[in-house]
Amino acid sequence: MTDQPIHRPNGFSEATGEICYDLPSAYIPHRATGLLHLARFIGKIRKHLQGELPKSYQRNFCKGFDRFLCLHLQVEPEAVIQCVREAQSEADLDARLLALFPKDLRVHVWNRELVQKGMSEMGREALNDAKRKMGSLDRTDVISFADMIDFDEGRIL
Repeated sequence: MTDQPIHRPNGFSEATGEICYDLPSAYIPHRATGLLHLARFIGKIRKHLQGELPKSYQRNFCKGFDRFLCLHLQVEPEAVIQCVREAQSEADLDARLLALFPKDLRVHVWNRELVQKGMSEMGREALNDAKRKMGSLDRTDVISFADMIDFDEGRIL
């Protein structure tokens, strides 16, 4: 896999079809908090700050899972971006985030919510619509939006 975005005409990242294979899976817990998706959000922020976030990702940057995570933590996405921008090291970033976030992260609540996104009746309809656009409606192993991201970025074959 390459860390450079490539074009996939029918990808989940449908705005331009560019896919970043180097972003972490939403299922990877952040090392200092255990929160799913946070490591991915930080990866997207770093690309954004370097001017390397493809248009296909800009559409949902600070929206979707990014926004849901920030709502859970009761912080604005811009505050997380500022922490990433100002951090001098990974340890410094962890300290800044832990100072920004509430003491009780309710990790178990967020992680369960993230892995179940797309499993409600309305969510299944939206997920099936996305799978239809990708020509992968037959994929019974893609049951959540986190799965769809992993499928699109080549982690589910």
